[in-house]
Amino acid sequence: MIALSLAEIAAVVGGQTYDIPDPSAEVTGPVVRDSREVVPGSLFVAFVGERVDGHDYAAAVVEAGAAAVLASRPVGVPAIVVDDVQAALGALARHVVQKLGATLVALTGSAGKTSTKDLIAQVLRRKAPTVFTPGSLNNEIGLPLTALSATEETKFLVLEMGARGIGHIRYLAGLTPPKIGLVLNVGTAHIGEFGGREQIAQAKGELVESLPPASAGGVAILNADDPLVRAMASRTKAKAVFFGESGEADVRAENVRLTDSGQPAFSLHTPSGCSDVTMRLYGEHHVSNALAAAAVAHELGMSAEEIATALSEAGSLSRWRMEVTERPDGVTIVNDAYNANPESMRAALRALAAMGRGGRTWAVLGKMAELGDEALAEHDAVGRLAVRLNVGKLVAVGGREAAWLQLGAYNEGSWGEESVHVSDAQAAVDLLRSELRPGDVVLVKASRSVGLESVAQALLATGTEGEVAAR
Repeated sequence: MIALSLAEIAAVVGGQTYDIPDPSAEVTGPVVRDSREVVPGSLFVAFVGERVDGHDYAAAVVEAGAAAVLASRPVGVPAIVVDDVQAALGALARHVVQKLGATLVALTGSAGKTSTKDLIAQVLRRKAPTVFTPGSLNNEIGLPLTALSATEETKFLVLEMGARGIGHIRYLAGLTPPKIGLVLNVGTAHIGEFGGREQIAQAKGELVESLPPASAGGVAILNADDPLVRAMASRTKAKAVFFGESGEADVRAENVRLTDSGQPAFSLHTPSGCSDVTMRLYGEHHVSNALAAAAVAHELGMSAEEIATALSEAGSLSRWRMEVTERPDGVTIVNDAYNANPESMRAALRALAAMGRGGRTWAVLGKMAELGDEALAEHDAVGRLAVRLNVGKLVAVGGREAAWLQLGAYNEGSWGEESVHVSDAQAAVDLLRSELRPGDVVLVKASRSVGLESVAQALLATGTEGEVAAR
């Protein structure tokens, strides 16, 4: 974080100082909520969780070098005490962002946020120092912590924004007001909580409503291929820039294809020129993500050639998102188990089909959470798609939702030969260990709560027949 005195921080967050001998002392290290991340000069934020109370670590973090604790009660060591720690953290982030003067890019969407954020960051940091959301820390705590990690050298701040209801993105955009806002898509992720795609579009569009007008440099970057996103142009006073495969898009892809290994290639067209891209990532769905990143970079002054080079060299920065690993015996494991929704499931299955040309393919799939009344139909549809794509074998893992996956495959024509339902991750590992052979490609994917990454990890473990850790 940029250096701020404890007195200034207290004034910004409306807090009282306790046990601070020198209010002019500065916080020169990062702002953290995990006591293990404290370094000299840190500000430790004490949250009260379901199982852990950060206040219990106050003495230890100060002993480790923290300048003070941001707390909701006195803790016997240097502290700034506030009524609401989360609100105070947000106020501090807003203050720091205003002082920085960095260009803030925010993005949201139902699918692909984290992968696109990672692409944007890898492209922009070729131009200037860039800070971006680590992993998927895109909520009211993770977002301000990311913003507070910026320094005086930071020129671009790329923030992922998630939402589970109306008003969430409006709140986040108020903490860290963006200049450029990107909406990727409106899908069915969390549809059970929102109530429908129209409500999801309403929530995601809060981002473009928060942008400054075009006269002040505001830019809304919208997916031309998604009608609900394209319509958001009417909800903003910012300049609208469209990306996609549509011929009407300002930044578009032509001649889209997959390499023999399942990696997308295309010709990138921007208002200032065109250049060819061959990505290191896997799956055609990354084309849309890449175009979104290209549109951001183009608005920030990068040429088509610079953008294409950066996209062609970009890799995956966040774990368990289409992580492709080939074992010594020639079996390829695709760990895409961080999360799942119908859109990302379909994209992953298509990537698996492309990667498995000439070999056997396995789709180890589990529950897609938070689909509400759409759960049965969506799981059935994914099972059917696996058969249509000629996936060699569907292994549906878990309870009711897994049964729906397997039933969809059966009804589409697997006749029990190309699909199987197993009870848990260990059963899936046992099955795969007994049947995998060199050249096979295995996709592992489910919602985060299912924990199917344990299947991928067990299959990648060499020289052991250990069991999957219980969750």
